[in-house]
Amino acid sequence: MTTSPLEDRLSAKLAAQLQELETAGLTRRRRVLDSPCGRLANVDGKEVLNFASNDYLGLAGNADIAQALADGAMRWGAGSGASHLVSGHLAPHEALEKEIAAFTGFPRALTFSTGYLANLAVTPTLAGRGDAVFADKLNHASLIDAMQQAKANGADVQRYPHNDMAALEKMLAASPAAHKVIVTDAVFSMDGDLAPLPLLFTLAERYDAWLVIDDAHGFGVLGRQGKGSLGHFNLPASPRILLMGTLGKAAGVGGAFVAGSETAIEYLLQKGRSYIFTTAQPPAIACALSKSLQLIKDGDALRANLMARIGQLRDGLADLPLKLLASATAIQPLIVGDNEAAVALAKALWERGLWVPAIRPPTVPPGTARLRISVSAAHTEADVTRLVTALKELS
Repeated sequence: MTTSPLEDRLSAKLAAQLQELETAGLTRRRRVLDSPCGRLANVDGKEVLNFASNDYLGLAGNADIAQALADGAMRWGAGSGASHLVSGHLAPHEALEKEIAAFTGFPRALTFSTGYLANLAVTPTLAGRGDAVFADKLNHASLIDAMQQAKANGADVQRYPHNDMAALEKMLAASPAAHKVIVTDAVFSMDGDLAPLPLLFTLAERYDAWLVIDDAHGFGVLGRQGKGSLGHFNLPASPRILLMGTLGKAAGVGGAFVAGSETAIEYLLQKGRSYIFTTAQPPAIACALSKSLQLIKDGDALRANLMARIGQLRDGLADLPLKLLASATAIQPLIVGDNEAAVALAKALWERGLWVPAIRPPTVPPGTARLRISVSAAHTEADVTRLVTALKELS
């Protein structure tokens, strides 16, 4: 089959841009696992110790959750058949939303198929013409895209320096907007540090603003019973807070939720485009998540082991020439700097049976390419010792 000159020109343009990525050391490649998500992974016929996943409590391969999923599929079928607002909101979805609301302490919750969709629903729905959005510069890509959509809707969008509360307050004080929305990650996905949520909440109260919190990496891990970053800081389930949490990281399954006041959640249900115009998750997923939520509530031993392994890793790498960013969470970034050097170090670890991904721009700022070490409750003391020994020998 021959191609037209137009197709040739279009393909040539894409090929040139792909070559630019390759030259800059920014090409991303997928690996295909031949095993379930867990501390060990079989990839390309090789068994490696997995420090790459966000399975923070080791629940992705949990047999009880898998059984709940299978039982749910047998009872409710393979798919939901429609969006939630047409005919796709089944009893397991309703039950899960009530369970999440009760667990987080908010009056109501809304479930989504992904965290990306959840974030795209919140900020553009809250903020339009005459409103203002204030977002941390290191927010996740989904929050950045949501911010851009709010801007397209007519909102004034401003980004404040990472965790700089003085700069944020100046922006809030200077803004004449009728309604204000502060947007932040709770745990920043590439640095592993925490947002100063108490200070952010104080500013939200002072300037009568919404506070939108993405707790993707805190939910299930931080706070009493794993209730997340709000619990970690002993903050209330305030009507001015909208809390987003993902369910494919510590929860080990998939999907996301937004929790908030009765009025705010009803407004998202009625107006959130990425909620209205997408098919609901299979109900079996909700069945699995109900089981996962129980395990998170009872997961103090898992969280204790996770924190012990984080402490062990940080102690072991304290004297490494490379910079380990200050993080008390499961995300432990080791700054390498140069793109190719980061890739080379990740490759050297891979050859020793250790899977630690290299993260490069545009995910992180230029010159800060890094290894993103993800610690799990499934890891053993020997696993972390093996990684620390390898990094000391290679650095």
